[in-house]
Amino acid sequence: MDKAIFMDNAATTRTDPEVVAAMLPWLGDNFGSPATLYTLGSQAKQAIEEARQHVADLIGADQKVIYFTSGATESNNWAIKGVAEALEEKGRHIITDVAEHHATLMPCKYLEKRGWEVSYLPVDSDGLVDPEEVKKAIRPDTALITIMHANHEIGSIQPITEIGAIAQEKEVVLHVNAAQTVGHIPVDVAQLGCHLLSLSGHKFYGPKGIGALWVRRGVRITPLIHGGAQEKKRRAGTHNVPGIVGLGRAAEMARQNLAAESKRVSELRDYMMGQIENNLEDIRLNGHRTKRLPNNVNYSIEGIEGESIMLSLSYPTAADSRPVYISTGSACVSGTLEPSHIIMALGVPAELAHGSVRFSLSRDNTREDADLALKSLFEVAGRLRSMSPVYKRGAKQCATGAADGCDCEAAG
Repeated sequence: MDKAIFMDNAATTRTDPEVVAAMLPWLGDNFGSPATLYTLGSQAKQAIEEARQHVADLIGADQKVIYFTSGATESNNWAIKGVAEALEEKGRHIITDVAEHHATLMPCKYLEKRGWEVSYLPVDSDGLVDPEEVKKAIRPDTALITIMHANHEIGSIQPITEIGAIAQEKEVVLHVNAAQTVGHIPVDVAQLGCHLLSLSGHKFYGPKGIGALWVRRGVRITPLIHGGAQEKKRRAGTHNVPGIVGLGRAAEMARQNLAAESKRVSELRDYMMGQIENNLEDIRLNGHRTKRLPNNVNYSIEGIEGESIMLSLSYPTAADSRPVYISTGSACVSGTLEPSHIIMALGVPAELAHGSVRFSLSRDNTREDADLALKSLFEVAGRLRSMSPVYKRGAKQCATGAADGCDCEAAG
């Protein structure tokens, strides 16, 4: 069987070979703990600080206030719980929105059970938060606003700069989960106007299990993990030196290639969106058409289940087909049978929300990959719709009828 086509890069990306090469020495002979004073330790400490600088450069930050974590989930938990606890005397009110990642929603739910009040703002049909709604929701006891930079499932890029200006005007701390944007589009903490920003290495070709939290100078935050004095006494635990080095190398590469890769992947995204809309009817684009991540393609397809499409693409029956790996939503909740809370928040009916699929592209994907993936999608959609007891209208599928074999441009 030919190599699979991986288009689930919003869930995770392949660790770049250059990143792996940078990590290998720190998995072998360079095994010293950076907390020690002898040569092995000082070498590890220097490598950590070099990586910290690369991460800081990628987001326009001061490297002295970059703190390494195990990933964006930890960073989000630390930002939300840490700021809430540190600013408890100001008030116990937090603002977020209904379409956030569970790594934001669950910490908020945790705090609600302990006496905090959380305002969950709505999003519009494109998944965007209205900055004016944020402004209206701010109260004298508001301690924190936490809004993601771009949605992991539908790709919509939030108006964080406008929200940041409001947060600064009202003197409220703003946390931004930038796991999906860092390394893919320009991210500058000063321009965004935020006070804390979370990122994750495996979302932009770095290793899993490593991330960071940027905390603006002067922002009060209590530690999430207590123990040793690592990370300036803010995040205890022996440093993951190989992971940190890998994150630093991934950040360095992302900064070098950001503009060119964003343009190339955006063009591939637009091509796929155009082919889907030309060859499938009774579909809905999820997320904003232009205020969108370069790599995100998300549609709801009427009359069939997204899980059925995903599995059919993963295990093709045609001898000449390659497996195509996509998602029906965020990977963290793909095991549930409930429709995506994010798609539902857009006002999409439950039966249509069940038919959502996400193609998320990477620097490795080519036009040939896109054509093969689209050909398989059209064939699968036609076959599943022909068997569907609920779909009655009969979509055109593609210019020549994908159920019997597609000869259109998308087929290559």
